[in-house]
Amino acid sequence: QVQLRESGGGLVQAGGSLRLSCVTSGRTSSSYYMGWFRQAPGKEREFLATIYWATGSTTYASSVKGRFAISRDNAKNTVYLQMNSLKPEDTAVYYCAARRPVDSVYKSWGQGTQVTVSS
Repeated sequence: QVQLRESGGGLVQAGGSLRLSCVTSGRTSSSYYMGWFRQAPGKEREFLATIYWATGSTTYASSVKGRFAISRDNAKNTVYLQMNSLKPEDTAVYYCAARRPVDSVYKSWGQGTQVTVSS
């Protein structure tokens, strides 16, 4: 079982930046896919970005491509989400998740961190 703990959320003005962190522990593996998702009130959970731990290969949702960047630090067992040019509609709870290549869905989730963007 993989444990995930997010941090770095907070209140920021529109146009500002935040960097979220996700520290992994437990049965982690370099073969995992790590993803960032968000869920705004009254909306479904939305995929944002994923990174393949072994190679660093990334994929982004079109809604955040060019503004958000996912990265990982192998030595710190940490995945990051750098968020730039934030908009009020980016306000949501942000979640980190882990998936093995053999799984079709993300099975390990963090508790989430709140991001609020004021206009």
